[in-house]
Amino acid sequence: MLDRRSVLLASLAAGVAMTSKAHARASQPATPVNFDVPADACDCHTHIHGDPEKFPFFAGRVYTPELASPEEMAALHKALHIERVVIVTPSVYGTDNSSTLFGMKARGGTARGVAVIDDKTTDAQLDAMQQEGFRGIRINLATGGISDPNVGRARFTAAVERMKARGWHVQLYTTLPMISAIKDLVLAAPVPAVFDHFGGLEASLGLEQPGFSDLVALVKSGKVYVKISGAYRSSKLAPDYQDMVPFARALIEANPDRIVWGTDWPHPDSSHVEGRKPPTSRLSTRSMTAACSTSFRCGHRMRMCAKRSWSTIRGGSTDSESRRPPAISAHDGRRRRSGPVRSPGSRPAPASCR
Repeated sequence: MLDRRSVLLASLAAGVAMTSKAHARASQPATPVNFDVPADACDCHTHIHGDPEKFPFFAGRVYTPELASPEEMAALHKALHIERVVIVTPSVYGTDNSSTLFGMKARGGTARGVAVIDDKTTDAQLDAMQQEGFRGIRINLATGGISDPNVGRARFTAAVERMKARGWHVQLYTTLPMISAIKDLVLAAPVPAVFDHFGGLEASLGLEQPGFSDLVALVKSGKVYVKISGAYRSSKLAPDYQDMVPFARALIEANPDRIVWGTDWPHPDSSHVEGRKPPTSRLSTRSMTAACSTSFRCGHRMRMCAKRSWSTIRGGSTDSESRRPPAISAHDGRRRRSGPVRSPGSRPAPASCR
């Protein structure tokens, strides 16, 4: 039976390439999934871009994305055989999380959310978000090009202060130099940190690029999670991004219990890096699976992976909690009602990963 490390290596194949910006409709996979996806699998990084008439974009945005509806997301996940989802508020909405909430409500009990807040967000608003199914906040330093370590340290510290009493996680979209600059704060934080999209590495710079060893060390420590997602943001080798495989291997080998996966649907890209292309509108599995030299067919281990891309209701139950599929035992894969899967001596999983 394949172990979690093998499953995670192969899971890159399931979400690296599915979209084209030129299409009016959000991307859908055109290649059938060629492996058995276990029950409760979760896509831990997606976005909903609703009708601008109802969900206007932030005036200070640096790009305008294609529209991506809950119905299109449901079709995507039906094709991928994925049951659960974490929807993340993108930078184009600023601190307005209403489009994300719209997607969560449309999906029902199989969705959770990651919000964007600022210092004007009240505790009462956070309480409401808790009841609505939000389980983390996102700090987006990359899209705005924020590279000043002092800014990054201040924003991370403020986020931890707001989240520590709630048990939510702090998700960061940033770069490797910033990760190096805040690593001491991350190690000391009382809440989990989750780094988006391979930690913002650049595939062309190789495994020895500055900061990657720090990311690996943080993952190895058990104090942070990293998302195997958005390969097109780090690589120019579309459509299969095979130069990302060594980085995935290094992260997974460091600590497979601290890896989560997401499609990054509908694949927004604000970078405008010359030679970099978002993925095409197909699900590329064959070459990436071959590159990983394994397959994505392990039952209870995959369910453990899915569990880390989910959330539980804390501080009281809701209707969505009563409909949530039961957890999976870390020991034998049997369904059971329980708390999060943990590595011995490690901090809890991020709230949207439980």
